[in-house]
Amino acid sequence: MNGKIDHWVGKRVWIIGASSGIGAACALQLLEQGACVALSARRRDSLEQLCQGQPLALALPLDITRHEQVRAASEELLRHWSRIDLVLVVAGGYQATRADSFDHEAASSLLALNVGGVLNCLDHVRPVLLRQGAGGIGIVASAAGYGGWSGTLAYGAGKAALINLTESLYLDLHPHGIDVYQINPGLVGTPAAAGHDVRMPARMTASDAAGAMLDGIERGQFHIHFPKRFTNALRLARLLPYRAYFWLIRKIIGR
Repeated sequence: MNGKIDHWVGKRVWIIGASSGIGAACALQLLEQGACVALSARRRDSLEQLCQGQPLALALPLDITRHEQVRAASEELLRHWSRIDLVLVVAGGYQATRADSFDHEAASSLLALNVGGVLNCLDHVRPVLLRQGAGGIGIVASAAGYGGWSGTLAYGAGKAALINLTESLYLDLHPHGIDVYQINPGLVGTPAAAGHDVRMPARMTASDAAGAMLDGIERGQFHIHFPKRFTNALRLARLLPYRAYFWLIRKIIGR
C-alpha cells in the first residue's frame, strides 16, 4: 500500500518522541543504517545524549502539545534539510483511567498529548509533504485502539481516534504520492508502559518493537502491528459478539 524502502542511507527522518522507548530505539537503528535523523522530545538532555558521537543526528527539543514549538522545530529542521523523507510521530503517554475513579483533568491532558499533539504535528508536516509530492508520515497508535480495555478509558479512546485518523490520511494523501503508516504496538517495555495496571502478554522490548516498526515501513505496509500473536488475537476478538468479546478481553488483559 506504500512504496518499499530498500535502504536508509541518506534518508531524512524526523522522529517526534525520540528521547526514550521505541522512538529512541528507532532513531539509533536508523542512524546505524546511515539515515539522517532529527530527534524531538521535551527532554533536551536526553536528546543530546543520544546524539553524541552521531554526526548524522540533530536534536530538536519540543513539547508536542505546544503548537508554536512544533512549528518552530519544523522550520528549523527545514533550514538544516531541504526536504523530509519520513516523519514518525511516536510521542505519547499512558495513565490508567477508569469510569469508577474518573479524573477529568487527567483524561483531558492525556487526550491533549496523544491526539492533540499528533494534530499539531500534522498541521506543520502536511504542507511540507504536499509541496514535495513525496515522503511519508507514520503515526504510532496502539493495539489498545482496536477495542475497549478496562483501565484505558481515555488512552484507548485516543488511540482509536488515531487509527481512524491514519485511515483518513491514507485516503487523502496517498493520491498525492505521500505514504502513510498506521503503527499499532502491543505492550512494549517502555517508560510509558510502566504505568500499565493490566497484564502484559507477549511483551516486547523497545528495540524489538522499533525493529518491527522499521521492517513494516521498509515493506511498504500501511497497517504495522506487533507482536502479531497478540495483536491478531485482539483483531479477531472484534468479530465476536460483545458478550464473548468482553469475556475474552478480561481473560487476555485482566481487569
